[in-house]
Amino acid sequence: MKISRVHCFQVSGPANVPPSEERQVGMLDVYPEFAARPPSRQTTTRLTATYVQIDTDEGASGLFGPVFPETAVIVLRKLTPYLIGEDPLAYERIWDVLYRQDRHARKGYEMMAISAVDCALWDVRGKVMNLPIYRLLGGPTRQRVDCYASMLGHSLEPERVRERAQLAVQRGFKAQKWFFRYGPSDGLEGMEKNVALVRTVREAVGPNVEIMVDCWMGWDATYAIRLLERIAEFQPRWLEEPVPPDRIGDFAAIRRASRVPLATGEHEYTRWGFLHLLQNDAVDVIQSDPDWCGGISELVKICTLASAFGRQVIPHGHSIHAAVNVIAAQPPATCPMAEFLLLAQVSKQHFHTRQMQPEHGAIALPTEPGLGITIDDAKVDERVELTP
Repeated sequence: MKISRVHCFQVSGPANVPPSEERQVGMLDVYPEFAARPPSRQTTTRLTATYVQIDTDEGASGLFGPVFPETAVIVLRKLTPYLIGEDPLAYERIWDVLYRQDRHARKGYEMMAISAVDCALWDVRGKVMNLPIYRLLGGPTRQRVDCYASMLGHSLEPERVRERAQLAVQRGFKAQKWFFRYGPSDGLEGMEKNVALVRTVREAVGPNVEIMVDCWMGWDATYAIRLLERIAEFQPRWLEEPVPPDRIGDFAAIRRASRVPLATGEHEYTRWGFLHLLQNDAVDVIQSDPDWCGGISELVKICTLASAFGRQVIPHGHSIHAAVNVIAAQPPATCPMAEFLLLAQVSKQHFHTRQMQPEHGAIALPTEPGLGITIDDAKVDERVELTP
């Protein structure tokens, strides 16, 4: 069997996606004109999504997405020549060739493109073997994957926070993550609003539900240490991405100064990036994303690395299909749960025939071969093949 074609396409169609009610703090918020940006607050009535498909000369094909449009461009322009004619089952060779073909393939969009190809190739393998991917990876280690409710885009108005936090508990989620809106440029008033958010969530859910908080790289080490002193009493499960992941010294300093565990990795790449974090004792929870970190193949290696350091891997929730398949093949002590973005997954899975959704706070393992991603043509009124 050989890879005969690599192509990327976009599908579009009508949709009814609820608006984001609030945005999180971000790296650009150190500048007032960016800090003042409001969320869009507009209902989406039409969606466009981009996918990567790999075909073989024996009829099997693999599908992965949605991916960023920038990712598709790199797949078509840079990676396809190294894929045509290759054995799709030889994933170690393919990954290594794609990693070595460009000195800039170590991180960023190039590694994200490699990730998309890797995930699509795992879909090929699953279909050839007629097995879900977690079976090919040595699973299952459980029949259901617990999820935490990721509350990105929800209003931070206190009454709504209480309502949504309690609703997530009622839906069976044993953990939930909220996103800070304020950072160093907002002064002590903003810091107090951040503290108030954590206080409100803890009061709403009680003592037996885990709560996590995300800074989306919008802080600095000093701000993080000061705020952690004020929220430690609420027992957060972790503080996420207070600074960019390459600021390893800052992570180590924050971790030494606080009892609150630190999480990061959504914006880190490959086993080597995570090795630096682990060797410097800078992280408690690794959040590598199979969409971006190097694909399913690399996420498995990162899990092995993390287990050797006694750290957990709870993948970022951009691609729930890939993440659940890897988690279901790892020991629960290494990968205890998945992130499920309550609002974002509405659009990310809109065009899929089968929606992967948690029930009572957990996702039942899929039974379809491969990733289980297929396009529902009834939701598509336009399909465009992308060109290099």
